[in-house]
Amino acid sequence: MRHVAVIGGGAAGMMAAITAAREGVKVTILEHKDRIGKKILSTGNGRCNFTNTYQTPACYRSDNRDFAWNIIQKFNVEKTISFFKELGIYPKDRNGYLYPYSDQAAAILEVLQIEIAKLNICVMTEINVLDIQPVKRGIRVTTDKKTITVDSVILACGSKAAPVTGSDGSGYQLAKLFGHRIVPVLPALVQIRCAEKFYKSISGVRVQGTVEIYADDISLASDTGEIQLTNYGISGIPVFQVSRYAAKAIYQKQSVTAVLNFMPDMNKDEFLSFLQERITLCPHKTLDEFFTGIFPKKLCELWIRLSRLPKEMRVSDLSGEQLEKLVLLIQHLRTHITETNAFEQAQICCGGVDTTEINPDTLESNYVPGIYFAGELLDVDGICGGYNLQWAWSSGFVAGREAAGNASN
Repeated sequence: MRHVAVIGGGAAGMMAAITAAREGVKVTILEHKDRIGKKILSTGNGRCNFTNTYQTPACYRSDNRDFAWNIIQKFNVEKTISFFKELGIYPKDRNGYLYPYSDQAAAILEVLQIEIAKLNICVMTEINVLDIQPVKRGIRVTTDKKTITVDSVILACGSKAAPVTGSDGSGYQLAKLFGHRIVPVLPALVQIRCAEKFYKSISGVRVQGTVEIYADDISLASDTGEIQLTNYGISGIPVFQVSRYAAKAIYQKQSVTAVLNFMPDMNKDEFLSFLQERITLCPHKTLDEFFTGIFPKKLCELWIRLSRLPKEMRVSDLSGEQLEKLVLLIQHLRTHITETNAFEQAQICCGGVDTTEINPDTLESNYVPGIYFAGELLDVDGICGGYNLQWAWSSGFVAGREAAGNASN
């Protein structure tokens, strides 16, 4: 019987192993942690947002723009839902974000483990792969415990994000054995650190807004949602969505800033008119009282302080220039980005194995036949909302199917 080895027992690795085993080949998972699927347990705040019904190419990022979407279409969200329904997962739909109905990430892991056991897939844990080399009759995989020779290898070792779950970046070194280039690996879906000292005074505030990332004054990306203000900078889903662009610009030693808009529902003229009408209705209020009911108190105090206007000033006494200054602070607060948080806090990485060196239909190495790639190891990262798991399922399926087909030749 032909034999496929899967290096890494995360989401992509388990999907690859199940898919290959269903093709009738022998499969061995080699996992360096003490158990497989550990990272799944922390996804979706422990509830596992395992995919999303809204799918477009823009949901997946890579230096090779069309690569991810081509793979996603081979095992799309409908096939993902069907796959998990067959395993016993009934999905709960929250505005397109799909979770197991039990709201327990452990359910996703458990059904995958049950299927792995049913298919008699060999799972070897606490084992480290030291070397992979093509030989005359297959591919030799050398570990710290034993050496096996197989027909195909799937590298699904993960990235460097959340290393406590097993993503330690070791897969990049294995990919380099075959001559593959690694696009610089940086934290993504991560918090951003800023230079200004005022963040300590607004720490803990959550507010609707837009964050736009600039590098050398060129706009790179923006997103709108609930921004979380911390004692060191900015967080929240919209910040996560644009963080990869900040990380890459910092790596390239560009000057990186973010512009925060705390009233994205109106343009400048509309907001100015709104405030002028508010002044007409409440001319007696002081500046300290004026924004109550619109914005959190801590933010109001910050804008007044940055405007250098006295908080006791009556709003009826504001000049047109002073009101425009406040509008600018609220809708165009520029902050200087120093860095992102580290891999330990990142949900995912941008960068990885250069996908121009991978067959876009089979995920096989262009350099070494029988070597396949899946999951976070590749230069593909999704936005928040189940897209990184969808990439794991899609790439794992394609790699598993193709590796099994290669092994059966």
